[in-house]
Amino acid sequence: MRRGEIWWAELPAPAGRRPVLLLSRNEAYVVRQLVTVAPITTRIRRIPTEVLLGAEDGLPKPCVVDLDTITTIPKQSLAEPIGPLSGEKLAAVERALKFALALTGPLP
Repeated sequence: MRRGEIWWAELPAPAGRRPVLLLSRNEAYVVRQLVTVAPITTRIRRIPTEVLLGAEDGLPKPCVVDLDTITTIPKQSLAEPIGPLSGEKLAAVERALKFALALTGPLP
């Protein structure tokens, strides 16, 4: 498990089995039981907090990773790896996450 990987996750209803993007720092996967993820959805709104994904990312249809709805889930909910994002897509995720959290400059 590494930051920037897409995994199938078994989540509580109504989400159920769905792909998620791992966002926690790499060191967390060894020691933490909870990990931070962003859900991947086929509901595409074309807003700054979404990054388009598709077949090139190992997903069956066009979708987005939604950085407005990051969440923390039990690591044991991660069922099966799909694959890592490219460096370019991961950079786009980082930009969308900064936008979603209003991290535009140095923190005080």
